[in-house]
Amino acid sequence: MIDRAPDLPDHLTIRPPRQERSRRAWARVLDAGVSLLEEAGYDGFTIAAVCERAQVPPRAVYDRAPSKDALFLAVYEHGMARIQADHEIFGDPSHWLGLDATALIEAAVREVAAVFSRHQALLRAVVLISGVHPEVYRRGSLYSRELGDLFTALLRPIAPQITRHGTDVDTVLRTCFTTVFSALVIRVAYGPGFAADPVDDATYTSQLARMSSSYLLTRRQSPAM
Repeated sequence: MIDRAPDLPDHLTIRPPRQERSRRAWARVLDAGVSLLEEAGYDGFTIAAVCERAQVPPRAVYDRAPSKDALFLAVYEHGMARIQADHEIFGDPSHWLGLDATALIEAAVREVAAVFSRHQALLRAVVLISGVHPEVYRRGSLYSRELGDLFTALLRPIAPQITRHGTDVDTVLRTCFTTVFSALVIRVAYGPGFAADPVDDATYTSQLARMSSSYLLTRRQSPAM
């Protein structure tokens, strides 16, 4: 298990609630914070706005979080836990039974895209703030790498069909994942028309899936001796 918050300074450290009533209030605060981030982004994320949305007094926040950044990181982890729960499908063998190599690759890409689609409002907010918030950048990198590990592990059994001359299979799989992941990050953060004429999500996902299977299953010729 990766420690996502090692040795945080006091102004970023959350004091967990102990009493049941406090835990319920804190849960409302976290849920309200996620909703606010989805609707207003980081600029609209204030302690006052969270308190109003959660219908709690400011003390309910300040007793737990000594600063806006501490609250934001707690809300960030709360939201990311929802996203991470969607990753469990990559470790469920029953979901992938009976798929040949092409179908497996394309299904894996579709699942990555589905995570972005289901959580696009929250992901847009955290992707945009990560460029100027080092701690969000660090944690986001950990989450991204973990998803990449799951994607790679899922496709590793079809290695004999995707091994390329001079390149190990994990490198090829990771390159595929990074390409798909980066494309989805740009689409979520800046919209479908940022780099090209916009297409609907279903079409875009199909294009990513076909591109990935073509890349992974097209062998390079060994160099002539």
